[in-house]
Amino acid sequence: MPSALPEGEPAPRDGALPAAALDGMERRDFGVYVHVPFCASRCGYCDFNTYTAAELGGGASRDNYLETLAQEFALAKRVAGGSAPPASTIFVGGGTPTLLRADELTAIVSMVADTFGLTDDAEVTTEANPESVDAAYLSTLRRGGFTRLSLGMQSTSRHVLSILDRDHTPGRALDVARTARDVGFDHVNLDLIYGTPGETPDDFAASVRAAIDVGADHVSAYALIVEDGTALARRIRRGDLPYPSDDVAADRYLAAERLLTDAGLTWYEVSNWATTPVAQCRHNLLYWRSDNWWGFGPGAHSHIGGLRWWNVKHPSRYARQLEAGESPAAGRETLTSDQRYVETVMLRTRLREGLAISSLNGPGRDAARDAVERGLLDEAAFTTGRAILTLRGRLLADAVVRDLID
Repeated sequence: MPSALPEGEPAPRDGALPAAALDGMERRDFGVYVHVPFCASRCGYCDFNTYTAAELGGGASRDNYLETLAQEFALAKRVAGGSAPPASTIFVGGGTPTLLRADELTAIVSMVADTFGLTDDAEVTTEANPESVDAAYLSTLRRGGFTRLSLGMQSTSRHVLSILDRDHTPGRALDVARTARDVGFDHVNLDLIYGTPGETPDDFAASVRAAIDVGADHVSAYALIVEDGTALARRIRRGDLPYPSDDVAADRYLAAERLLTDAGLTWYEVSNWATTPVAQCRHNLLYWRSDNWWGFGPGAHSHIGGLRWWNVKHPSRYARQLEAGESPAAGRETLTSDQRYVETVMLRTRLREGLAISSLNGPGRDAARDAVERGLLDEAAFTTGRAILTLRGRLLADAVVRDLID
């Protein structure tokens, strides 16, 4: 089941934002996230806010989803009142966005442009299931303004995909990546998952090499996380599968770093590698740098000027509230200075650019010096005033962050 929403204060029914949040929006980068909550089937490891047809219930469907989204965009236009700058990024995620028709996805790009405007060099990304697109579909996306495609590849191993309950065939993501290049996509990302029970070192190395050989200019590699309430968690609890090993995950990460670096892809965030700065995901950088983004769709989160809010999760309730002329926001919070500090350290430490030592408090600076001595932060960068993870530090990134903020 999808994870729970955070607690917070009630959000106003008209969606109004405090003037303090809107003030100065034009001084920070601004992106738009659009959530498409539909999936043909649920993967065994997934706790994202997604729904199969059987889970939707009444009041929501793929057929009328664009009409519902249009209502939320109209609400956002009234709320923003011209304060928002043109969006520099759009990211359509899910779920499986490509269960919508290609012309419906391009209509979402038009909604963003009509609501906020777009910069001339806007990065426009959609996630895609490899089985749900073909050359004609991708051509329509490219003509409609999409510049970047992110494919859920996970693995090239059939038995690994089976354990993950992925429904695409091995190699299909690679075929789609080639097709995307052929129809004009300059930027193609492939998502990998490592540490699946039963995965061998050769399985993972073959997956990484395949992503390299197909010419992806961006690769994301994530350790498998067992989320409560998922089918995978139940299988592990029954003893059908072993729990993923932290030592194995570390070995897989080192293999990814070695193979990708040798192929010319450089890490810029702990789990992400790109061939050039232009190939980096600018939308995700908005999150890691605590810039502004406006989220649309069930369960979508937003962050504007230190105010964070989140929409109701179920598509039916989301649709009902908008149909009633109300904001779909379930709650919101204004970040305190302490929360901002924690998030800045937590997110920026994961970036290759790191964070300024001067942004740390006294105990944080002491912890940073200790991390340098333990080989977790780069000594040369520290002398120039930056906290940047070493390779060993990346393996222990969560622990480094805890030390810096405790």
